[in-house]
Amino acid sequence: MPDPDPNPVEYQRYGPPASPNRTAWQQAAPWSTRPPTTEAPPPERRQALVPVAAIALVVGIVSGTLSSIAVVNLMQPSSPTFGTGLPGASTVTGSVRIDESSAVIQAVQAVAPAVVTISSRGSALGSGGGVGSGFIFDSRGWILTNRHVVAGASSLSVRLNDTRTFSATVYGIDTLTDLAIVKIDGSGLPIASLGVSAGLKPGQLAIAIGNPLGTFENTVTTGVVSGLGRQITAGGGGNQSSEQLNNLIQTDAAINPGNSGGPLVDSGGRVIGVNTAVSQDAQGIGFAIPIDVAKPILLEALAGKRLTRPWIGVYYQPVTKELALTDHLSVDHGALVGSSDPAAPAVFPGSPAAEAGLRAGDVILSIDGTNVDADHELSMLILPHAPGDTLTLSVLRDGKTSTINVTLGTLPNQNG
Repeated sequence: MPDPDPNPVEYQRYGPPASPNRTAWQQAAPWSTRPPTTEAPPPERRQALVPVAAIALVVGIVSGTLSSIAVVNLMQPSSPTFGTGLPGASTVTGSVRIDESSAVIQAVQAVAPAVVTISSRGSALGSGGGVGSGFIFDSRGWILTNRHVVAGASSLSVRLNDTRTFSATVYGIDTLTDLAIVKIDGSGLPIASLGVSAGLKPGQLAIAIGNPLGTFENTVTTGVVSGLGRQITAGGGGNQSSEQLNNLIQTDAAINPGNSGGPLVDSGGRVIGVNTAVSQDAQGIGFAIPIDVAKPILLEALAGKRLTRPWIGVYYQPVTKELALTDHLSVDHGALVGSSDPAAPAVFPGSPAAEAGLRAGDVILSIDGTNVDADHELSMLILPHAPGDTLTLSVLRDGKTSTINVTLGTLPNQNG
């Protein structure tokens, strides 16, 4: 496993500052790859997973500001609650420029009315508040945004595209990602139709809509999906509140201060991601949380449930041909359970994995008959399940394959 990049690229998250009282990632094993060996993490964050190439983020000032394998039921894409979206962009042979422009215009016309500006006051870091974006996913006033846009705020207000302003409350904070759900008292509000992020392809059109600086409402930037499955480490100044964000969409559509929490949209006017971070030191490198990751908590909110994520509780590293050669494994796929940080045990004590008997050195080959591989990463295979579900794992241990059943738990709240 290569050492982390000694000169990591810095990223900036845009939104109000996060609360300094957060103890994120201290009480659960991470969602993905095991931490590096070159430098021990700070004491209060020793159980946090650092990606192979750690990328430092600093918290945005103007705009204000994953841990264990934890996931829940996927929302049905056809759910009428969120609308059905627009038809895709034209594929008729002709001027590509004209077709693309038409697709962007139609997509923006469909989504922009549902994009909102979220203003916070009295943030815990004393910056006086900040501004971010969000979008309405249900006409009764349900809004999806980034956690760091609303974290630590004593009060929130939401300004709609039609200039109406509402007081808002935070319904819930996602325990797994940088997402939050905000509620305003309204009805018949415009909504953004949700798409599907699972089938995205690098190179396809991506449109970011948001409210940079809280002043330039519904600013539109376009680009492409630059990459998929990206991992970054997001954190505040001095790395006091860092957290790992996994399986992100990378895009070159410009993301500016105040865009955080706004939608990333496809050519058919459907939301495929939630904008969350952008590079400070390079141009055209931005990230969004896939909408499929957000769908489960949207369903929970609409059902009046507390936002939860299931938890298995292991550190692991995806098995590649290179890793198989290095670690002398007899398989070239799966998830190798293990942590290179002595302060972070491979299997978190008291976790579902520990109760099921998983241990360091095990290779999880499949879940419910589906192989764990590059196209079916362990965390994403758990995504369709809820706390309490029992999964059947095929596990390689000491050269022998056996079956282990694991009943998923609930990821502890790590957002303070």
